[in-house]
Amino acid sequence: MTDFLELAAKRFSARNYLDKPVEKEKLGLCLEAARLAPSACNSQPWEFIVVNNPELKNRLAAVIFSGIYQTNRFAAKAPVLVLVASDKGSIISKTGAFIRDTKFYLVDIGIAAEHFILQAAELGLGTCWLGWFNEQAAKKILGIPKNKRVDIVISVGYTDKIPPEKTRKSIQEMSKFV
Repeated sequence: MTDFLELAAKRFSARNYLDKPVEKEKLGLCLEAARLAPSACNSQPWEFIVVNNPELKNRLAAVIFSGIYQTNRFAAKAPVLVLVASDKGSIISKTGAFIRDTKFYLVDIGIAAEHFILQAAELGLGTCWLGWFNEQAAKKILGIPKNKRVDIVISVGYTDKIPPEKTRKSIQEMSKFV
């Protein structure tokens, strides 16, 4: 197994976090990994908003993971929440998205977020990618403009959990050579 495959195998969705702050240097490395991600027409349609101030993070988590979103309230225990905001990309990528009926900006932010998450795993941090949260409340609390979307929240922190055994389709089930 290559180093990358070992990293991909060790990454898991952490739902338990230790009460230990995450070093700003490690968060910076994760952001650098995300910054290097490819995007359609190099549009880079993302903004990573790192909420590591404990008071603000707690206030944000209390609102965005309440009500119908409470299934993700475990993320409130993470010392850091990273919101990935997007715009629709460049005019060229928007045109391609219209013609192909594909939201390339969502693919782009997905790649960038996964770069962030894999770098975090490499640094010994646990993460969980969340798509179920109160976006409007997040935008209001953080002053995110109306023309941006918050598509992803990533909880980040140290965890003492061991990565569970992954259940995945076999290579034969998920691919074919023609």
